[in-house]
Amino acid sequence: MTSIARGALPSGTIITALAAAAIPATGWAAHNVLWRRRLAAASRDKLTGALRRDAWEPRMQRFITRYGDSALVLICDVDHFKTFNDDFGHHVGDLVLKSTAARLMAWAGNRGIVGRMGGDGGDEFVVCAWVGAGRRTSRLDQLNRSLREPIHTGGGAAVDIAVSIGAAAPDVIGTRDRERLQRAADVAMYAGKHSGQAVLATRAHADVASINGRRPGRIGTHAGPGAA
Repeated sequence: MTSIARGALPSGTIITALAAAAIPATGWAAHNVLWRRRLAAASRDKLTGALRRDAWEPRMQRFITRYGDSALVLICDVDHFKTFNDDFGHHVGDLVLKSTAARLMAWAGNRGIVGRMGGDGGDEFVVCAWVGAGRRTSRLDQLNRSLREPIHTGGGAAVDIAVSIGAAAPDVIGTRDRERLQRAADVAMYAGKHSGQAVLATRAHADVASINGRRPGRIGTHAGPGAA
């Protein structure tokens, strides 16, 4: 093969050749970024941006395993959600769900996990966030206030909203198993339904029988309708 001595080609030619050689690598990098974005989008609910079940379940368990007693699992249910659709229209119902998910994500932070339960028609969310034991009460109060802020629907109109919240912590429940913590949070949420207060689960909440990590009769248990 004929070699080219240094300086035999003009500097502009060398730069052009190097740029051409870099195109395949650059193209592959762009393709990889696009593929990752599509994969990330597929794992999220289209309406709210919250994670789908097949994405949030494994991520939550890894989060709990990593952060241990500082992991806090929440179940959040929009109270009387059906009335938003019936009284104001489905566009307002959609806005309520999107706004609730956005507020949960802002509260959970970059490390937190927010998932939508019950598929496309679900009005409940599951959250896993890093919250130290000494800050649980204040952080839950903060979330409760945020979720109860009226949601503006345009033209100066707003709708009032309330969200029931149940939370479970590994050191209180005595386990780092996602399903057991989720069940305790679900039972605690139901215990405080319509009370206006977030409820932190005790071990008694975790001992309630469940199907798929939920109380019998809840959405996802195939045993009857969920609570309003």
